[in-house]
Amino acid sequence: MKSSHFFRILHMTILSFMFVSFKIYALENTDERVKNLTLELRCMTCQNQSIYDSDAEFSNDIKKIVKQKLLEGKSERDIKIFLVDRYGEYILFRPLMNYNNIFLWSFPFILLIFGLFFVLIKIKTKKV
Repeated sequence: MKSSHFFRILHMTILSFMFVSFKIYALENTDERVKNLTLELRCMTCQNQSIYDSDAEFSNDIKKIVKQKLLEGKSERDIKIFLVDRYGEYILFRPLMNYNNIFLWSFPFILLIFGLFFVLIKIKTKKV
């Protein structure tokens, strides 16, 4: 009888320890995700400083919003879209890949292709 009581207490202790460990890990994981996401966001009151590095009131509010949205289960893309709708695309250090920005993302590759084409034409005309 005493040994079964001991094993019950041991079992509950182990389960409690596992629960606390998972909860601490989840909070650390959320804090890490908040840090990574706020490093990609620009502070609107500071000059090209990330939200994570800034101590402005605006940055602190955005950090709270990001943490709240992550705890609600929103993805990083959903949070970025929410912030872009609210503050404009200037808040992102890297603009979203969408229809409005397709030229912005493809322009370096187009420029590279035209440059290579121009170099090939110059090489061919010098040989002739």
